[in-house]
Amino acid sequence: MSSWAGRSFHPGFHHSSFPHAVPLGPQGTSEQHVRIRIIKKKKVIMKKRKKLTRPTPLVTARPLVTPTPAGTLNPAEKQETGCPPLGLESLRVSDSRLEASSSQSFGLGPHRGRLNIQSGLEDGDLYDGAWCAEEQDTDPWFQVDAGHPTRFSGVITQGRNSVWRYDWVTSYKVQFSNDSRTWWGSRNHSSGMDAVFPANSDPETPVLNLLPEPQVARFIRLLPQTWLQGGTPCLRAEILACPVSDPNDLFPEASAPGSSDPLDFRHHNYKAMRKLMKQVHEQCPNITRIYSIGKSYQGLKLYVMEMSDQPGEHELGEPEVRYVAGMHGNEALGRELLLLLMQFLCHEFLRGNPRVTRLLTEMRIHLLPSMNPDGYEIAYHRGSELVGWAEGRWNNQSIDLNHNFADLNTPLWEAQDDGKVPHIVPNHHLPLPTYYTLPNATVAPETRAVIKWMKRIPFVLSANLHGGELVVSYPFDMTRTPWAARELTPTPDDAVFRWLSTVYAGSNLAMQDTSRRPCHSQDFSVHGNIINGADWHTVPGSMNDFSYLHTNCFEVTVELSCDKFPHENELPQEWENNKDALLTYLEQVRMGIAGVVRDKDTELGIADAVIAVDGINHDVTTAWGGDYWRLLTPGDYMVTASAEGYHSVTRNCRVTFEEGPFPCNFVLTKTPKQRLRELLAAGAKVPPDLRRRLERLRGQKD
Repeated sequence: MSSWAGRSFHPGFHHSSFPHAVPLGPQGTSEQHVRIRIIKKKKVIMKKRKKLTRPTPLVTARPLVTPTPAGTLNPAEKQETGCPPLGLESLRVSDSRLEASSSQSFGLGPHRGRLNIQSGLEDGDLYDGAWCAEEQDTDPWFQVDAGHPTRFSGVITQGRNSVWRYDWVTSYKVQFSNDSRTWWGSRNHSSGMDAVFPANSDPETPVLNLLPEPQVARFIRLLPQTWLQGGTPCLRAEILACPVSDPNDLFPEASAPGSSDPLDFRHHNYKAMRKLMKQVHEQCPNITRIYSIGKSYQGLKLYVMEMSDQPGEHELGEPEVRYVAGMHGNEALGRELLLLLMQFLCHEFLRGNPRVTRLLTEMRIHLLPSMNPDGYEIAYHRGSELVGWAEGRWNNQSIDLNHNFADLNTPLWEAQDDGKVPHIVPNHHLPLPTYYTLPNATVAPETRAVIKWMKRIPFVLSANLHGGELVVSYPFDMTRTPWAARELTPTPDDAVFRWLSTVYAGSNLAMQDTSRRPCHSQDFSVHGNIINGADWHTVPGSMNDFSYLHTNCFEVTVELSCDKFPHENELPQEWENNKDALLTYLEQVRMGIAGVVRDKDTELGIADAVIAVDGINHDVTTAWGGDYWRLLTPGDYMVTASAEGYHSVTRNCRVTFEEGPFPCNFVLTKTPKQRLRELLAAGAKVPPDLRRRLERLRGQKD
């Protein structure tokens, strides 16, 4: 998620930097005193104390999976972790089904007690980073209503997400109910006592506890027993639960929404991803090609699936489009959506789907499902619910790839302030800064590979798939005012970018759901679920800005889901949410104008000719065959084609709402000097007419 700006992760963070977690109870009693209070008869205390084992240590580095908080279960009693999440993180559980004994404020209410929820920039606002009970609440609890009888099997907790405070629960009990009035607790097999589960030792690391025995109920309640000294009981949670059938339930829960497409709905690690891509190629060899653009820091190949009726070949007049996913390794949904998209395109092409057939015959589609495979493998190893908010985000050099592209914004804006654009400094295809090309420059191999890929293929349109929010952001991503945290910073093509963003957001089922609540701390629905990237938060060195300023490609960032790494049982619905949007966005490459710039004498295409549109201070160039594509919204435009050694030509080009680009071709004539230069280079005689024209030109200068 590009919105992650370090709120949840502190560079140089170590567990030892937190205050020592002394397990004090609600009234300051020690953990030993809590045990004595549980068992009131003195003679029983002595017998039970002999059976008590030391509590399982709290997590210090990675998620802790605890089968039971007091003793190991017998092998026959061990429970599987197969139940999926109930849906607190993904928002499938509505706010109305979350309750608590008390709350410090509305922003710390039970609706904020969702795993991985992120706070706003200020404590005390409406969007804080956990549920927190009131300080005077001596018996705090957090409750979830599953809505129907459910088999609860485990609980995952985190502390409070905040840049100002440290608050987390260090232990808790679990209770269940069918009517929210009569409750029973989860008990240890070995002691018969209420189970006390070890919870968190830092605010961000998710901690999983499996119940000693799954319980069937409608309600589940977490009761904090101890928490960080000096803090308050605060938590974020996810509940692992499986649906159960109940013949007495008059309103049974509807089955989880799915998809009718025959696709592979699961998470794929690197090996499984390669296997799946190979299977798609074998099924559709005539429209697919697999190639690698380079390797990650750990040596994993960055595979691309190309899909077209002529794979491996740039056809004159056919635009190149791309989707990139997995720039942040822990944002896994985009990776799976691209794997699903390549399966879908293959399957539907074989079925003769006219929409898919047209896509594959009118453009060349490139799908890069994993730009950061090293980070993904880390996240995949942790698991979808235990990876947390940031683990796996960076590559293995701890580089955020979306801040790693060359900053071309600053030199462009400085040149504009000096009045040098576009006559001295171009407004497009800005060169890489010298520092960026040095061997010791901090440039990730994944970033270098993508830049070479951009230069090799004349991409026109792209989208960069992220996760953790539901919004489409468009360039510029970097604020023009230095050090500004956020500032509206549009490009000269703001109308086009807003159109592209609106097309995706308007086709995405989740973004168009008016009943859904905001993911974290901003409600993007009030602006149609689109936002200028810099007006959200500044991102220097983003891939979107680099694509726009260094190549012809227009690129946006799509934040696909509140949950960065959704459970695989949610993938079918996520595919349905995004399927039409993915296809419709690709079709936008037809908007605007397209054509070929040719030499009048040879009728050959002219490479690197500049296409300039009056009133838009950003140009594009032709590909090696002389063909170009210029994305524009409907309207009349004066367009000029120019090339070194040629006379420029200007013509009017009209873009309508009709489907398909408006053909806008140009034929350029060489200047006399260019013709003379070519003749002299070839050792030929200068024709008399050309000699007379050159003499007239010299006379005009005199």
